[in-house]
Amino acid sequence: MSGTIAKPDRLTCAASWAARQLDLKRGEFDLAVNLGLIRTVPDEGGGGRRVARAELDRLRAEDGFPDALRERVATAGTNEGAELMDVTPTRFTSLARFGLLVPVRFYLNRYRTVVWLYLAEELRQFASEASNARLLTGRAPAEVREGLKAGLDRRPRNWRGRHIGFLLRQAGDDPWAHAAAVACLLDPADVAEVVEDPYERAHLDRCRPRLPAHGAPGSPAADRAQELMTASEPDEVAWFRADLAHTMETARRQRPAPRPAPEPALTSAQGPVPAPTSAPGPVAAPEEDRSVPPAPTPSHGVLGWLRRRGRRPVG
Repeated sequence: MSGTIAKPDRLTCAASWAARQLDLKRGEFDLAVNLGLIRTVPDEGGGGRRVARAELDRLRAEDGFPDALRERVATAGTNEGAELMDVTPTRFTSLARFGLLVPVRFYLNRYRTVVWLYLAEELRQFASEASNARLLTGRAPAEVREGLKAGLDRRPRNWRGRHIGFLLRQAGDDPWAHAAAVACLLDPADVAEVVEDPYERAHLDRCRPRLPAHGAPGSPAADRAQELMTASEPDEVAWFRADLAHTMETARRQRPAPRPAPEPALTSAQGPVPAPTSAPGPVAAPEEDRSVPPAPTPSHGVLGWLRRRGRRPVG
């Protein structure tokens, strides 16, 4: 037979099948994986993360399954979050823009407006802490008001900071996966300046984790999402670049990037070829000698005397 049929892995299952077994939507399942609520293992065939069946058994055996698991990954937008915290949507947005509330996901609606989502569990916890009471009622603190007047919006940066934590958790101890996770949140020009070797950059691309997709590639929605997912503030970019450079040093020591095998040098099995030589024969006279007629050869004997006598003029 020209090929073999791989046996199905009975110890693990695909993410989509695991989500159905846990009674979760795919977005809820992905968020649970990012938060570390569901442990996954890499697919040896390169097909993405998989879930061990023993992990499914563990989750289904927990108290309150599946409602308790769904509650831990429940998210809320601005209006729902404001209701959970018992504040106005304007106050909620102010706290989020100032960076006090950290989004966990985002999407672009049909008007290409960014909709930020927050963990409902975290919002309830924020509202329940006594130290935050002054932020929820009365006039907002002066630093919050001044920041909003200056156009401050820390939501994209806070999302990136949180998402890099998700990616590094999945990378584990693999330095190449760590470096690829950092590189995917940097502008390609920054990556090229830190990682100058093209073979190393190609290997980083192969290890690159998947970022959330928003619209078709090249569409305005996808471009806008890519802008939000790329580090932009100078100190943030400097931190990512420094982390990438440090991790690349470790990756090079442990496992250099693959490179193509060098091409063999072209050599002759018969050795050097001698210069062509002409066949032996008479050597031609130099060009300048050919223009001069040869000198006559004197005749000797009786025949020569008769020839000379016959050329005498008649008297």
